[in-house]
Amino acid sequence: MINIADIEKAKTFLDENKIEEAIELLNTLIADSEEKNKDVAYYVLGNAYRRGNNWQEAINSYSRAVEINPSSPAKEMRANCIKILDFYNKDMYNP
Repeated sequence: MINIADIEKAKTFLDENKIEEAIELLNTLIADSEEKNKDVAYYVLGNAYRRGNNWQEAINSYSRAVEINPSSPAKEMRANCIKILDFYNKDMYNP
């Protein structure tokens, strides 16, 4: 089971702009746990990847969170990431 205190520690890392530390902690928590709170960990992991401009991993993490919990806020974040990428990709082709 993923302890909420550990997720809060990862959020603190993000607040301190320690993105790599947050990603490492969250990946460890996810690998070593059952389903309890895993959706929250994937959501925060998506936030960490997004903050690090790793859009593909952010979307993947958000998708995993939604698979576990369809009402996760990750659903909206995943959609927002896709919209942002669509905007940037279209803009790159404008003369």
